[in-house]
Amino acid sequence: MIVRTLLLSAALLLAPLVASAQVMLDQATAVLPETMEIGTSTGEIAITSDFAGADLTIFGALGNTDQLLLAIGQYDVVVLLEGPRENATVRKKERVFGIWVNTQSMTFEHVPEAYSLSSTRAIDSVTTPLELNDRGIGLDHIPLNPIGFIGDVANMREFRDAFRRLQETGGLYERDPSGVRFVSSSLFKATLRLPANVPNGVHTVRAYLFKSGKFVTEKSLPLRVIKTGIEQTITDAAHEQPIAYGCFAVLLAVLTGWTASFVFRKS
Repeated sequence: MIVRTLLLSAALLLAPLVASAQVMLDQATAVLPETMEIGTSTGEIAITSDFAGADLTIFGALGNTDQLLLAIGQYDVVVLLEGPRENATVRKKERVFGIWVNTQSMTFEHVPEAYSLSSTRAIDSVTTPLELNDRGIGLDHIPLNPIGFIGDVANMREFRDAFRRLQETGGLYERDPSGVRFVSSSLFKATLRLPANVPNGVHTVRAYLFKSGKFVTEKSLPLRVIKTGIEQTITDAAHEQPIAYGCFAVLLAVLTGWTASFVFRKS
């Protein structure tokens, strides 16, 4: 009886120590979540008279990754550059009595004026379409919400496809399914293309990390695209003094036409 009492007392005394040891063991074996940090080669792009486009390089570092999963390609990175958002109108032309006229139009609310995307592989293979739609990742998953739309869904799909096609044809929307590559076990590099007609304003660089098809984390950085020199002077004049700018433009056109007629007139 005495021995049983001593054993019970010892068990009660050791219970807190065992519990503390178990907590410490659990903390030691707990898997920390993956982290990601990014940086860009520049924080500002200057548009001059001879601007023909530019390449933007994004560097990134991953932390707390599973080296086995990384070695077998279970980590995916998607990097994109999203331009300022504005309303965009798409018009449909039809032949009426031999003349091409605009018969229908649709305006999409707050869509990016420019969009460039790079990834470790095709984004449809990175994660599910639902996840891509929720986060607006990819040209085919950018939210295109029409303003005041009432009509056929098929008609809306036609305008959406037309908008994406026009943006890609104009070079404002681009994608590179192999533009992100790992340069070491934890470092990656991506290159995004800015076209010559890139809109000025504040763009946003976004990077998304996926693990085995599941979203892990994201980071973002601003990128300023500004006009410099005579281009900025003309833009400022057009917005700040529109009447004077319009009068000057008309006067310049008249003088140019008069000079051309004087120089090239026949004797």
